Amino acid sequence: MEPGVSTMDPNLGTREWTKRGMERNIFWMSQYIFGNYDGLTLNMRIAYALITIKFVYYPLLAFIAVPVNLVTIVILSRGKSGLSKCVTRYLVAMAAADLLVVVFDVILRKIPITYRDYFTFVRTIPVCDIHAVLLFTATDCSVWFTVAFTFDRFVAICCQKLKNQYCQGRTAAIVVGTVTGLSFLKNITWLFMLTSEYSLAYAAWFCMPRVRLVKSPVWAGIELVHYLVTPIIPFGLVVLLNALTIRYVLMASRSRKRLRAPNHGDSARDPEMENRRKSLILLLVISGNFILLWAPFTVYYVWNRLRFLGVVVAIPPSSMRQLCFMLQLLSCCTNTALYVVTQAKFREQLRNAMKFPRILTLKCIQS
Repeated sequence: MEPGVSTMDPNLGTREWTKRGMERNIFWMSQYIFGNYDGLTLNMRIAYALITIKFVYYPLLAFIAVPVNLVTIVILSRGKSGLSKCVTRYLVAMAAADLLVVVFDVILRKIPITYRDYFTFVRTIPVCDIHAVLLFTATDCSVWFTVAFTFDRFVAICCQKLKNQYCQGRTAAIVVGTVTGLSFLKNITWLFMLTSEYSLAYAAWFCMPRVRLVKSPVWAGIELVHYLVTPIIPFGLVVLLNALTIRYVLMASRSRKRLRAPNHGDSARDPEMENRRKSLILLLVISGNFILLWAPFTVYYVWNRLRFLGVVVAIPPSSMRQLCFMLQLLSCCTNTALYVVTQAKFREQLRNAMKFPRILTLKCIQS
């Protein structure tokens, strides 16, 4: 450890500490935390640890998420994963939206903010307002495609009369197009709220806002609508639809067992229930992943809004916001792992895709 930094200054802000760490390296930052562990509060320990982690986390996330989502799109688009056409279209749309979130948020936002000393030239590129529109549109699409998929599976499992009309590839294409169009129209407002200048601040708004609007009711209203539409309302809808679906499956399972037991015995296979079980597993792992990784962000926003309204006095920990961003973006590369775990045919297609470079290399050598 360097002379003069053996003890911790409790007034040292996270921004100044991040700057000092950038001037040295991540190993210095880790040593600094552990060397001054007893002099730090719990919140400071967590905050400094997250700042240290994000220097590796965001580049690693981009390095993994881009190829993972591209491979997922290719495999699902081939239509050989044993999934219906409507399910395939929803999953392809989700993977495409996640890929765009990684590009616009992780690569073009979080990494330049984290390594701001190396990206000062970004402030001279006057496209931040357009970047914001594209980023928030992609995020909205990623969230609402999950809601649309959850509703589609709810209809397929719980609404047998509506299933044949709604759960079709054409309907999925219309829903995906409608969600994309509405998301873009909702976020076009940021062109009028934000300037084209990047602020490179580690905050929700990474562009310089128009000064006259920052404290206006218009800004507050649009910000409220933004967070209500994504993720508060989707979060509530996904939880509700999953609860209704699980309740229906449990009730239907009991009823079918009572009806089949006299004639088929308890051990007889029930193809209908097996299909429902497979659909339910896919639904729960995808929507459960969304709920788990978006829950901290939702809690943080509600807590912060209640504090501004005077309902809650306690201030959310500063480290909570950073953790929320990290978990939210992690959701953009976890769906593929979930498909591998739950879908045998997807695993087979993925293995074939991994063999392709080796086969191509062998053919080139032989020729």
